Amino acid sequence: MYAADGRSLGFRSIEAAKRLVANGFVEAVHGRKGHLKAIQLKQPDGASAITTQVRAGTRYSFREHFDNGTVAWTLKRLGKGNDLRPIFMTVVTDCLTRP
Repeated sequence: MYAADGRSLGFRSIEAAKRLVANGFVEAVHGRKGHLKAIQLKQPDGASAITTQVRAGTRYSFREHFDNGTVAWTLKRLGKGNDLRPIFMTVVTDCLTRP
């Protein structure tokens, strides 16, 4: 069971999940074979918890346009060699300081 913002709220038995879906408290998420995969609480305003759009974030790839007119997808370079060390250490320390 998940909150509308994606936080895990623990597990529910299949019977409890079906009861919550039938009473309209949560929305069911089914796998590609039709099995119940997860249930999500609705948003506080009663809207669907499942968004139809992907959240915008940092783009790590971009379209590169060549002189001959072709377009290719390329990964952004963060730096080379020792240039990456401060970026890596920032990520590591952020992970270690969060509870």
